[in-house]
Amino acid sequence: MMLHLKSVKINCRTSGNVLPGGPLVGGRIGSDGVEVDGNIPIKRYYRSGLEMVRMAAVYLAEGNVESAYILYMKFITLFVEKIKGHPEFKAVPADLKQQNVKKLKEVFPVAEKLKERLLEKFRREYQQFLEAKRKAEREREEKRLREERERAKAGTIVTPTPAKIPEPSAPPSSMLVDSGMLDRVLYPNDFPSDPSRSAAGLLLPDAKPAFDRTLKPSPTSVLAAGTLRSVTVPTNTMAKFLQLAARNTAANVETCGILAGKLAQNKLVITHVIVPKQKGTADSCTTMCEEDIFNYQDQQNLITLGWIHTHPSQTAFLSSVDLHTHCSYQMMLEEAIAIVCSPKYQETGFFCLTPSYGLDYISQCRQSGFHPHPKDPPLFMEALHITLEDKVSIEVVDLR
Repeated sequence: MMLHLKSVKINCRTSGNVLPGGPLVGGRIGSDGVEVDGNIPIKRYYRSGLEMVRMAAVYLAEGNVESAYILYMKFITLFVEKIKGHPEFKAVPADLKQQNVKKLKEVFPVAEKLKERLLEKFRREYQQFLEAKRKAEREREEKRLREERERAKAGTIVTPTPAKIPEPSAPPSSMLVDSGMLDRVLYPNDFPSDPSRSAAGLLLPDAKPAFDRTLKPSPTSVLAAGTLRSVTVPTNTMAKFLQLAARNTAANVETCGILAGKLAQNKLVITHVIVPKQKGTADSCTTMCEEDIFNYQDQQNLITLGWIHTHPSQTAFLSSVDLHTHCSYQMMLEEAIAIVCSPKYQETGFFCLTPSYGLDYISQCRQSGFHPHPKDPPLFMEALHITLEDKVSIEVVDLR
């Protein structure tokens, strides 16, 4: 039996970024393997690799062996075969390389054991498939013989014809794993908006923002494409973030933060908003000291799930700069969301780039700063894979 695992293409292009990116765990399915984009800072790959392993460990603990194995293989392929092609590879600090080599040595034996478990599982499933096929054939033949005997008893002369036995379908290719993929991997010896807008009509710091509950999708609309994991957003996320941003909002300055959380039962849950050191203007926000964000996420075992920011005096939408910022998140994690809070207009938007057009268009756009984009087809849309949850609470961490 041939076992085949589709390789994953990670092709992350971005411009105009103002926030650090998330884990390289979403990826795009392709036949040309894992690809590294030199426009993405190499440290982001190393950071994302740790989150990749973190998510794989969760899948493994929950018994989802196939998803864990696929993530481990992405990690191995990226850091054994592909990362050396990044133009910044020779400048990677020695301690970061050493940490990565250590993690690879931990992952290799785990991935090997998972491969053996998957091979045994697929052998059993194939034997069950063959047995089911033989049983179906026997039942069809027995039915044919019974019908012939009944016709003979009724005195009907019929020339029997062999029954055409339809062939059952083979197991879907999406469930098949390439057993040789891991065998080809060797241990590495070393890794040689408008500035003039008004601030009138602002909310008080303790006021709660309004959001459209129709954005909370019904069970039938969630994951309509059947590919995205759901993202749980605590309902009080926006109120707490706006309270923290109140001073900037009053001064007509944007505030931004990172949405972080955890994976559980194949669902992503936002648990933290991390507000890093930053510089804001009326229509932009740029983060600083990204290591502070990474260190906190490591301490709390958190995964990057998107970002949140304010529009102090405009409506909730994604500007051209916002589109580029979010592209880096969604290219790395396809479920990543952007939350935009508009205190003046009492709006909250939950957005993502349209997967059929916007993601590809923005990833190939090389303009920076504010610049025009076509509006048709739309580049972004409401994120239908989110669920607002009243029973969980957000933790806001201010690192400024």
